[in-house]
Amino acid sequence: MKKKVSILISAALVASVVTTAGASPGKSGEDEFKLGVDVLMEEELELVEGKNVGLVTNPTGVDQELNNIVDVLDEHPDVELTALYGPEHGIRGDAQAGDYVESYIDEQTNLPVYSLYGETRKPTEEMLEDVDVLLYDIQDVGTRFYTYIYTMAYLMEAAEENDIPVVVLDRPNPINGEAVEGPVLDPDFESFVGLYPIPLRHGMTSGELAHFFNEEFDIDADLSVVEMEGWERWMYYDDTPLHWVLQSPNMPTLDTALVYPGAALIEGTNASEGRGTTKPFELLGAPFVNSTELAAELNALELPGVTFRAASFTPVISKHQGTLSNGVQIHIDDRDAFKPVETGLHIVQKMLELYPDEFEFLGNNFFDNLIGNSYVREDLLNGVPADDIIAKWEGELEEFMDVRSDYLLYESNDAPGRSPGSPDHPGRGSNPPGNNK
Repeated sequence: MKKKVSILISAALVASVVTTAGASPGKSGEDEFKLGVDVLMEEELELVEGKNVGLVTNPTGVDQELNNIVDVLDEHPDVELTALYGPEHGIRGDAQAGDYVESYIDEQTNLPVYSLYGETRKPTEEMLEDVDVLLYDIQDVGTRFYTYIYTMAYLMEAAEENDIPVVVLDRPNPINGEAVEGPVLDPDFESFVGLYPIPLRHGMTSGELAHFFNEEFDIDADLSVVEMEGWERWMYYDDTPLHWVLQSPNMPTLDTALVYPGAALIEGTNASEGRGTTKPFELLGAPFVNSTELAAELNALELPGVTFRAASFTPVISKHQGTLSNGVQIHIDDRDAFKPVETGLHIVQKMLELYPDEFEFLGNNFFDNLIGNSYVREDLLNGVPADDIIAKWEGELEEFMDVRSDYLLYESNDAPGRSPGSPDHPGRGSNPPGNNK
């Protein structure tokens, strides 16, 4: 694979975090931390100054004071915002997963908002007529099948095809930039929930993925990434001074994002993943499940960093809408030890084992698209133990880690008060000294 990387150096990396008044121990203070959007407005405005700007964003596109980037750019005297582009869930985040988002006029700015989720996922030439530079600013959740990173990739393709530079404003990986887990996508299962061969939990920021996609898959866009200041790989979202903004209607908290890489596998089955409850992806179950039995069986596995509680719920939307479902709630005890993908795989296997006549995979192969291959589903149906299935993907994960290291933009120092991670462990990825770009 090619290892050429062209990186805009937009900020000095911070080697240590200083605790400030109002910040918890080990938490980045506001003086040390800056989002890509804040660095853009304060230090790199020449990237958009005096230019017609097309902006891809959603409600997470805010600065550290929670000002919407649409308003910030629209009100700036030296920037001409000419077009907006909305991903899945829309620019205001009010559409459910999979809902078609139509193009319309934004009431706040009177600017056209073009849909990038529906019939058109890549901006067309007509959508880019009045654009000199394309800007991307959306918070990701660190999981392969979350679609925003593919909206970014399609944006980069459109930028290259129309000779327009593209700028990605970087944001944290909320579930940290070290842990990498799960199988690497088999290209035969490429879809909008998995466009490139990366693992389920990739441990990268959107800016790092932008360089990775651009170089490894020959997009060759004129790409700049405005880096954050003060973010280090060990950090979870609540280790920064940022407020949590819903990335989508069913991503209400950081705990949701932490369980999501594995719990969302339930979407490929006839069980509920908790959509339509106040704890999506933390609550899992179905009408045919015995909640006490399932919780006991899962707790007996002694999976690291997690406890399961018997729970019942009635979804107001999605699968089993209006029907009492029984199952478990996932409670994270130690988020550094917790392995969401492996946990999700064990949950699916245990449901299949306990309820073989009722629990089933959906017929549209959606589970395969989510996990990124067919062998996991086939092995589960054939009774292969989860640990043996996990062992199958360790080799491909190691190969990904080797390539990934060339695209990491941020330091990999240890968290204050945390025992050093094991850099050679595939689930605890580390950027080797000297390889930071």
